[in-house]
Amino acid sequence: MFERLAIQASSFAGDIDGLILLIAVLVGFWFIVAEGMFFWLIWRFRERPDQKSQYITGKEKHLKRWVTIPHALVLVCDVFIIIGAVRVWYDVKQHLPEPDTVIRVEGQQWAWVFQHPGPDNELDTGDDIWTTDDLYVEVDRTYHFRLSSRDVLHNFSVPAFRLKQDAVPGRTITGWFHATSTGTYDIQCAEICGIGHGVMAGRINIQDAETHASWMSENATTTAAQ
Repeated sequence: MFERLAIQASSFAGDIDGLILLIAVLVGFWFIVAEGMFFWLIWRFRERPDQKSQYITGKEKHLKRWVTIPHALVLVCDVFIIIGAVRVWYDVKQHLPEPDTVIRVEGQQWAWVFQHPGPDNELDTGDDIWTTDDLYVEVDRTYHFRLSSRDVLHNFSVPAFRLKQDAVPGRTITGWFHATSTGTYDIQCAEICGIGHGVMAGRINIQDAETHASWMSENATTTAAQ
C-alpha cells in the first residue's frame, strides 16, 4: 500500500511502513468508534420536554463498563503496537548485520561529504573516493555508514530508505542500510542546522554491480592521479 505512495528502496523500509500502517489502522478504528459514540450520546440524551435530567456519579457498575471495557481493549491494541515498534527498532537501530562495505558520511554547513572505499573495499588505504553531496552505492549490498558532523547537529535522512539518524559533533555513529532498488534518491538534512539548512540536499545513487564497479574504477584512478 505505502509503496504506491512512496518508493521503498531499502530492506527495512517495508517494515517501517508496516508499523505505520498498523498504528494508523488501530488508532483510526478507535477514533471512529469514539467519535461515533460521542455523537450518538449527544443525540440519545438530547433535551426533551418529557424527560427529566439525571444525576450520575459515574460509579455505577453498568456505566463504568463503558469505560473499563474499551480501556482494556485499547491496552491490548497498545501491546501489539509496542511489540511491533520494538521489533522494528531493534532490527534497524540495534542489530547491525555484517557489512559488505563500510563508508563514511560527514555533515557540515551545508553539505554532505562521503568517503567511499576504493576497489580494495577498505577505507583509508590510499584509493578512497571522496564526493560531496553524491553517495554512490551498489544495489543488494549491506553497507555500514560511520556518521559524524564537522560543526553542528545535522540529521542524515534518506526518505526512500525510511532512514534518519542524527549526526552529532564529536561522535561517530554507526548505522546500516541494504539498498534494494537501483536509481537516484534524495538525501536530506532533517535537523535545522543554520541559515543554509534548506539547501543541504544530497543524492544517493544506487547502481547495479557492473555500473558501480566501472564508476569506482574510474574515480579511484582519477583520485590516485590527483
